[in-house]
Amino acid sequence: MNIDALIDERRGEWDRLDELARRRRLTGAETDEFVHLYRAASADLADIKTSIGRSAAGDYLSNILARARLMLTGAPDNVMRQVPRFFARQLPAALYRIRWDSLIVAMSFIGIVALVGWWAQQDPAYMAAMGDEAQLKKYAEEDFVAYYSEHSEGVFTGMVWTNNAWIAAQAIMFGITGVYPVFVLMQNAVGLGTSAAVMNWYGRGDDFLLFILPHGLLEMTCIFVAGAAGMRIFWAWVAPGTRTRATALAAEGRALATVVVGLVIALGLSGLVEGFITRQEWPHAIKIGIGAIALGVFLAYMLIVGRRAVRAGETGDLTEYEAGTSRLVAG
Repeated sequence: MNIDALIDERRGEWDRLDELARRRRLTGAETDEFVHLYRAASADLADIKTSIGRSAAGDYLSNILARARLMLTGAPDNVMRQVPRFFARQLPAALYRIRWDSLIVAMSFIGIVALVGWWAQQDPAYMAAMGDEAQLKKYAEEDFVAYYSEHSEGVFTGMVWTNNAWIAAQAIMFGITGVYPVFVLMQNAVGLGTSAAVMNWYGRGDDFLLFILPHGLLEMTCIFVAGAAGMRIFWAWVAPGTRTRATALAAEGRALATVVVGLVIALGLSGLVEGFITRQEWPHAIKIGIGAIALGVFLAYMLIVGRRAVRAGETGDLTEYEAGTSRLVAG
């Protein structure tokens, strides 16, 4: 292979590719030209390396192709920019986009809990079938409250945090099924309603609310959001709109997977409340007030910070570099 002849013949094309690769934006015609030159230069580099190995011409062309490749794929941001962008824009935007879905899930869940609790108490035979009367009475009068003090604060916090975070993650990860999030929510709603029925049956309904609310305000809100995110992923597959099902599912999956990170953090906060606050013999108003503050922080982040992020054009999805460009476009 005559390397000098190749350089003389293709130098103009290489320089033109280098020129286009240095521009910030390309027209439609320039994009077509850029892709054509990139493919031709890649073939030239392969010929050079195959024929003569490493050379000055090959290194020169490699540098041009590396610059051109960055234009096609983009470059990753520095981690010091990625982390603030994630928490200031991507995560709150993803949470904000499912605010109404979360509200629907919350109302449905509360309705099921109330219905199960009311229905169970209307049937003494059903209440009797749930267990031995002595055991049920002991649960209502002793075990329910004692549950929050069975382990040390740190151990109990870790237990409830990991359990709830795993439930939330599953609801989102398996949201594509359209069944698992519903199953998780129904299971928890029926269990909570049954527990409320037992407590109220033995005159301890006030204890049920007073010991559930401090941590439950934030904890259950996180579960509602997880269920809403999972169902949103399923809906992207069912009704993709103008996008293909694969594109819609990938975009929603990437965007709402970020919700898992936010919920793990929020559930860590609710775990601290459950482990360190709920068990305390403080006035219930103080304990519930602390739980309400924790919920308020989460809702402010979701609704206020999230609205700003969405108005700025954020969807919660990954950046183009992280997600991969689906197609080349002009402009």
